[in-house]
Amino acid sequence: MHINTPKEEIVETLFKEHFEALCRFSTHYISNFETAKDIVHEVFTRFWEKFDALPGNTNYKSYLFTAVRNKSFNYLRDQRHHLALEDAPQTEAAPQADAIETQQLAAHIAEALNQLPDACRNVFELSRYESLKYVQIAEKLGISVKTVEAQMSKALRILRAHLKDFLLILIFWSIT
Repeated sequence: MHINTPKEEIVETLFKEHFEALCRFSTHYISNFETAKDIVHEVFTRFWEKFDALPGNTNYKSYLFTAVRNKSFNYLRDQRHHLALEDAPQTEAAPQADAIETQQLAAHIAEALNQLPDACRNVFELSRYESLKYVQIAEKLGISVKTVEAQMSKALRILRAHLKDFLLILIFWSIT
């Protein structure tokens, strides 16, 4: 391309030479040729708008491929975000279903607590249900704070392993 070549000719030549290759390139990322064509069109539109601000030594082909790659990644990111919002639970859940889920969750938590060794269960219950600090638990049970920390760590590890399938429900439940 010559420096004195009008913008229209440069962009038109680049479009004719690289449009199809750019569409195939985008398709490697997003797997939909029609969407890839839209992305490439958007990139060329933006390229047209920014053309005069680009340095004279710009490698236009490289610029276009980079722009298409970035636009394809942005499209994928936006699609994931959109799908995540569609899959999010609705705010108006059936009260009966919530009550059943809560009962099931409570049963699983009780079962997991019953599987804890006595020392772990005592420390965990004093911490979580009676809201005692580690120092207070240590004084109440006549053990060191380090032992309380070790027992609590062990209890949480066991509970996490036992309730791993329910962690998402627990997180959602604790938020609501």
